[in-house]
Amino acid sequence: MSGLAGILAGHHATGVFTWHAGFEVDDVRHAVEHAGWQFGHVDGWVATTKAEVLIALGESLAFPDYYGRNFDALADCLADLDRDVVLLWDGWSTLARADSTAFDITLDVLTERAQAPGKFVVLLRGEGPELPADIASLD
Repeated sequence: MSGLAGILAGHHATGVFTWHAGFEVDDVRHAVEHAGWQFGHVDGWVATTKAEVLIALGESLAFPDYYGRNFDALADCLADLDRDVVLLWDGWSTLARADSTAFDITLDVLTERAQAPGKFVVLLRGEGPELPADIASLD
């Protein structure tokens, strides 16, 4: 977990990254929460559509009941997060291949939040279509 450990310790910038580490989700959750960060996980092998991914994001990040499950609501709720967050998105490629427009917008919203004040990290785990050049690897 060296790349992730560096982020959690404040030695590495936050942002959106590809990550190919094979750690169990519970092990990643434990490391993140032990460092005092909030952990969210989206299983893209189960949440495969735009609607399912938006629901999974809201559930994994404990958004309030009024979360509208659309991109504007996603951006608003992400902006309201008041803790350091690591979001692990396994199987992101499922949405990227099935609905590239929805994936691109989701990625843009997550990237905008990662670039805003506060610590917000997205780990896109697994292989998939080519991503924008500014998304670095955390491996």
